[in-house]
Amino acid sequence: MKVWFNRISESRRSMLELEGTEFRIGRDQSNDIVLTSPLVSREHAVVRLVGEQLELENLGINSCLVGETEILGGQSASFTPGAKIRIWPYTISFQRETESSYSQTEIESHLRRQMAKLELDIHQKLLERLDLYEFEGERGATQDSIILLENNIEDVCRDLNLFGDQNEALLEEITGITLRDQLVNQLILETGEDDVVFDLAVLTSNEFDIPATLVPERETELHSLLTFIREKLALNELPDVSSRVRTLEQKFAETFHLVRPHLHGELRKYLILRAIKKDLKDTVFGFGPLQDLLRAPTITEIMVVQSDQIFVERDGIIENSGRRFLSEKVTEAIIERIVAQVGRRIDKSQPLVDARLPDGSRVNAIIPPLAIKGPCLTIRKFPIQRLAMDDLIEFGSISRSAATFLRSAVIDGRNILVSGGTGTGKTTFLNILSSFIPYKQRIVTIEDTTELRLHQEHVVTLESKPANVEGVGEYTIRDLVTNALRMRPDRILVGECRGGEALDMVQAMNTGHDGSMTTLHANSADEVLERLEVLILMAADLPVISIHRQVTSAIDLIVHIDRWPGGQRKVTQIAEITGIDPDTKRANTTDIYNIRQTSSSLRPTGYLPSFIDSLVDKNLIDLDFLYENYNESANQPSTNGETLSSNEPFG
Repeated sequence: MKVWFNRISESRRSMLELEGTEFRIGRDQSNDIVLTSPLVSREHAVVRLVGEQLELENLGINSCLVGETEILGGQSASFTPGAKIRIWPYTISFQRETESSYSQTEIESHLRRQMAKLELDIHQKLLERLDLYEFEGERGATQDSIILLENNIEDVCRDLNLFGDQNEALLEEITGITLRDQLVNQLILETGEDDVVFDLAVLTSNEFDIPATLVPERETELHSLLTFIREKLALNELPDVSSRVRTLEQKFAETFHLVRPHLHGELRKYLILRAIKKDLKDTVFGFGPLQDLLRAPTITEIMVVQSDQIFVERDGIIENSGRRFLSEKVTEAIIERIVAQVGRRIDKSQPLVDARLPDGSRVNAIIPPLAIKGPCLTIRKFPIQRLAMDDLIEFGSISRSAATFLRSAVIDGRNILVSGGTGTGKTTFLNILSSFIPYKQRIVTIEDTTELRLHQEHVVTLESKPANVEGVGEYTIRDLVTNALRMRPDRILVGECRGGEALDMVQAMNTGHDGSMTTLHANSADEVLERLEVLILMAADLPVISIHRQVTSAIDLIVHIDRWPGGQRKVTQIAEITGIDPDTKRANTTDIYNIRQTSSSLRPTGYLPSFIDSLVDKNLIDLDFLYENYNESANQPSTNGETLSSNEPFG
């Protein structure tokens, strides 16, 4: 049995070959696998071979992860060879002699790093030939400048003998990911305007092919191979670009061996050169290695730790993308390019900035001297497609019964607060809830960075503004909430309450703006009230009982979202604020829906909200449908065939 292990922060791994059926893991030298960290117990775990399976028993105090399952002290779990074991700060995997020690993700990450090294050599030679900063500034991504850049890239590749025998084996392996990237880009660029919530052209200004730089014969061959893969995977039969890209990422390896024999020397050289040109054009004119990551619909977050470490969140799991910036200077240049598009600046005098990409994605950038290891960038991506409540039901994020109840509450004008931790999808869920607002109503949205994309026509969008270089001209969320009250809104939607604007939002809900909604960071529905109390006290010195009375009269429902260990986001509580406790003088909440210990699906508690009569009288909800005993899973279709599409013209 081979055992591979490494610290999570290091890419280089150690390997041991062990014999027997039992392997002890811990900090002491007497263990079979010695992990030298004070966070590891002296005897942390024991792994036993049981038939074709392995079994881990946690002997330590600290927990460990088997796959994505947390194993506490005294607990055991079975797993198959190849599964990842995480005993902080180490990752361990067990491998039989006939198995590969590397996952497909690790192999791809390694190949991308090797390709980045080739591109770095080319980029350095280009700097000797051309003034790339002139290209970025005065020239821009014009046809002439792109042709000039591509011609120089070809010359440099010849000078470096890039396609010589010394790189033959590497280029052979890189061919697969370059072909897949080409098809992914093709799928995204083909997306119609009706399929996405923003114009993809804002991220592709430098990627349109210039006929003068293409070879028709090679393009025909390449098109034939890409068409074959699309047909083999039936990509055109899938409903949207997200499902097509996801299927391609998951099943590309199943078809690549069929097209690999057709990638002869000249075509392979042309394909790789095409990919290198694109990557370097992205660096000079676009967002560098972030360009493809920004458009990938399967990626929700991009995290640049250092110039050579770019992590992504894919399906709720954080992984190393394998992509890298060519240097710290290039990293800073692209960060400056991003923030300059929205009129912000970043330099040593102002090393911290929040900005927004053209597609709506949120960006936080921090550079030295605040960031010790080098420029750091975090991008919360704006989804390429607008989700609907039916999608959440299909994902298992909410039950159909709860979704139907929330739809009726929005239509009835109930004030709703969505709570959850960072990255749980609060804003996305608020956007979905807003789709049920009647089209005849006037809506004002207020955010730090615009993320809400409402279906309705009568929507006023407001965005806060930081102070300028002189320290003046700042307009906060609170200023905008106060101003919104003078704009005759029917409903006010605040992207997030994180300060004194919570008081103004509560006041707005209490002064005739029924059906208003906002989000708030909190760990549970009960903690929402404590957070609101603190935020309101930041704005005014009020008696605590007065705050709770205001909150009780203002907010009807709290919808709480949690992020589960596997990365899935789920609605775990829907609660009503039911009044003031006579003893504590604080607001109470009562769950209408929650997830119980015996079930992982959202179920009604049996409590009827105080406004249920209004919902029934308006025929917005059927009590039998809402409170029948659900035995089906949350993603089963409803018994009456009802859908919760966001395009229903309520009102």
